[in-house]
Amino acid sequence: MLRILLKILKWAGIALVVLLIFIWVWFILPFWGIYPLNFHRYTERTKIPSWVLECWVWEDDYNTADFTLELVNGYIEHDFPVRTVLIDSPWSLRYNDFTVDEERFPNSKEFFKYFEDNNIRVVLWMTCMVNSENPDTAIKDANDFYQEAKNKGYLLGKGLQVKWWKGKGGFIDYTNPQAKQWWQSLQRQVLNLGIDGWKLDGSATLLRSSLGPLPLLYIRSYKGIITTRKYMDYYYREELNYGRTINPEFATLARSIDSPTPWAHPEGFAPLDASTVNWVGDNKHEWDYEKRGLERAISCILRSAQLGYCVIGSDIAGYHGTEPIPADLYIRWTQFSTFCGLFLNGGHGERRMWKRSELEFDIVRKYSWLHTELLPYMYSYVEQWSEGGKPLMRPMKEGKYQYMFGDYLLIAPIYQKMSTRTVVLPKGKWRWWFNDTQVIDGGQTITNTYEIDTYPVFIKEGAIIPMYISRPYTGIGDKDWEGYLVLNIYPEGNTSFTVYYPDYSGEMSVKVSTEKGLTIEMDGIRKPHLLRIFYPQKPTEILKDNQPLHDFTYQPENQRLIIKSSDTTTKKYTIK
Repeated sequence: MLRILLKILKWAGIALVVLLIFIWVWFILPFWGIYPLNFHRYTERTKIPSWVLECWVWEDDYNTADFTLELVNGYIEHDFPVRTVLIDSPWSLRYNDFTVDEERFPNSKEFFKYFEDNNIRVVLWMTCMVNSENPDTAIKDANDFYQEAKNKGYLLGKGLQVKWWKGKGGFIDYTNPQAKQWWQSLQRQVLNLGIDGWKLDGSATLLRSSLGPLPLLYIRSYKGIITTRKYMDYYYREELNYGRTINPEFATLARSIDSPTPWAHPEGFAPLDASTVNWVGDNKHEWDYEKRGLERAISCILRSAQLGYCVIGSDIAGYHGTEPIPADLYIRWTQFSTFCGLFLNGGHGERRMWKRSELEFDIVRKYSWLHTELLPYMYSYVEQWSEGGKPLMRPMKEGKYQYMFGDYLLIAPIYQKMSTRTVVLPKGKWRWWFNDTQVIDGGQTITNTYEIDTYPVFIKEGAIIPMYISRPYTGIGDKDWEGYLVLNIYPEGNTSFTVYYPDYSGEMSVKVSTEKGLTIEMDGIRKPHLLRIFYPQKPTEILKDNQPLHDFTYQPENQRLIIKSSDTTTKKYTIK
């Protein structure tokens, strides 16, 4: 009897410990702002506008209208693709008063209109802080601004101030309707100028109060106690949602994992329902993980992908550090960023590629265009993610830092100052992007040297890769391909792909089969298209909707069949 009682007590004790651990992990830690079990935060997702997937440029040494225009116009004049310009701090008179500093940015209406007229998106830096002190804005003493918000009850914790990297201030209270109305009335000054997004810097993580010397990760708000984690969610959600009331394609650039301190908020900064595009904080112009270099950025980006974030990237070549930026680091970081959702070329240091080396100029331009060419491929996965699908980047268990970029591209980033890279290929058949006429058997580990203008990118046999091509730099097509949807096809078995058009005009399904010859079927909204098909020999017959097709090109040197058509009714090609 005693033995049974002891067993009961033993199991009851174990059950009690398990229960206490569950309560601690599920209820107590989240109250303090820590989410070790984070999946319950990510049940909903937001729509991501396609423009965030194209190339961003910026700088953080001058922050003036003249230099911003020189940077952007220089990229355009040298035929680099530019879709978005990010303007970081300081651009306002006081931090987060949303009044443009006309000394730095004179004629602000014309300035922003210039970018709108040239189809370039503008993203402005901001935080959730109402400052009393600003170290580097036109108005440094902003006590009147702070006191107005405090006296009206618009700040958390009765106006409790903290010191942060841009001065000293309090936190706007998103739970207070009057505070939100005041805050948003300030924001409309620039939102009405046509800006397209905010860069939401991570100041919300600094929210805390104290009990004597003991820091407390919560504070009193208009609606009661609010934790640091809950306030972060308010910050990211409210800023995105309000921006979209004015501009349906509004986006917010927010941290996912913080690269300098990846142990801080391991659950991720922004919730997925408010994450249109993410970066991993401020890396340095270095290679090493310990020095916050390229390897740290790669690690944090892949960790972000594991958490479910979809469009992720980092400042190419690092945000800051020792100058000048090494050329090989700039190139390798660019190549990695080509196969990230976010291509963000900017930060401190020389970012005008025409003032850097000729080698960097040529290679960075080439990969900038390659990233741009992959827009329909990337956007198709991003649109599926918003409906609950997999993220664009999918870390692999095999191979250090290896990941799948969509279903068909395997990337093995070069993260060290060396050209040799070992890659673990999964079972199946693969092709190297830069010599795709040769098949490589999967299920093996390969070690190769990658010259500075190439990269470890492997194509899964059977791939269907939709692209937009309008330049010759990548060697795939040329200027006369502009305006066509390019379907880059590597036939093998039965494969399919759903193309979501980045202009939001609908979708088209593509099915490829090699069972009885080669057939390519298209269904849905069809547009002018160009089929670029890997085909080992010139075909003897091509049928287009069962009618003979004679207008095609065969390139024996790279074993490519090219079919170009402006017909938007075609449903099926048969190739023999």
